[in-house]
Amino acid sequence: MAITRYLGLVGLGAVLAGCGGDAFTSRDQPLESFSAEEIYKRGEFELEDNDPEDAALFFGEVERLYPYSEWAKRALVMQAFAYHRDRDYEEARNSAQRYLDFYPGGEDAAYAQYLLALSYYDQIDDVGRDQGLTFQALQAMRVVIEQYPDSEYARSAILKFDLAFDHLAGKEMEIGRYYLKRDHFAAAVNRFRVVVEDFQTTTHTPEALLRLVESYLSLGLTDEAQTAGAILGYNYQSTPWYDDAYSLLTGQGLSPEPRGDSWLRTVYRQVVRGEWL
Repeated sequence: MAITRYLGLVGLGAVLAGCGGDAFTSRDQPLESFSAEEIYKRGEFELEDNDPEDAALFFGEVERLYPYSEWAKRALVMQAFAYHRDRDYEEARNSAQRYLDFYPGGEDAAYAQYLLALSYYDQIDDVGRDQGLTFQALQAMRVVIEQYPDSEYARSAILKFDLAFDHLAGKEMEIGRYYLKRDHFAAAVNRFRVVVEDFQTTTHTPEALLRLVESYLSLGLTDEAQTAGAILGYNYQSTPWYDDAYSLLTGQGLSPEPRGDSWLRTVYRQVVRGEWL
C-alpha cells in the first residue's frame, strides 16, 4: 500500500535527525528554510506520533512550498490519508481529488481513488435516512473496481461496494416495515418492490418477498401474493421466510404459485424460467 511504502522510508530516529527535530519547534526558523523532503518527513513523524491533523498540515506545506516537486506529489496523497485518519472526510476527499486531477496517471491514483471512496463509505452509518453518501460511496467504489481492476484496492472495493449496496436495501426494508406496521400496505409494497427489483442480489430479498406476501394478502391481491410466494419458494425454500410465507398462503387456502400478470410475474419469468426478453 502507498501508506506503508512512504512510512517505510524513514524511522522515527531518522526523522528527528534528518529534520533537525528541535528545529521544527523553533520560532526563529521559518518553515520555508526547510527542504521539501524535511517537511515531508516531519509529516510522517506526526503520523507515527499519532497526530494526523498536524501531519496533514505538514504535507500541505510541502505542496504549497514545493508544488512541482516529487515530494509534493507524494505529500498530496499522504495528506488525503492523514485527513481520513483524522476523520476529516471532506478534506480527505478534497486532497484525494486534487491528486487525481493533477496526476491521473500517477502510481498512487488507484490509492487516491480508494481513499476518496472510503471517505464516503466510512460515513454511511452516520447518515440516518439520507442515503446520498451511500450512493456516492457506491459510485466511487465502482470507479476503483472498473478503472483499477488489477490494483491491490480492487478486492476491498468490491467487498465494500457489496456492503454499501446491502445497506441501501436495508434502508428500503426499514421504511417498508414502518409502513407495513402502520397498515400502509400500498406504500410498503413500493419499498419491498424496490428491494426485489433493484437489490435482488442482497441478503434482504427473501424477507422482502415475504413482506410482499403479507402486504398483498392484506390488500386482497391474492395473485400477487401467490406469485411472491412462488419466487420465494424457488430461490429460498430452506429459509424461515419461505416457511412463514407458506403458512400465510395456505392459511387462506392458497398456494405459492405464479398467477396473474403483475410485475412479480415478470420477475418470476426472469428469475425462475430465465425469460429475460
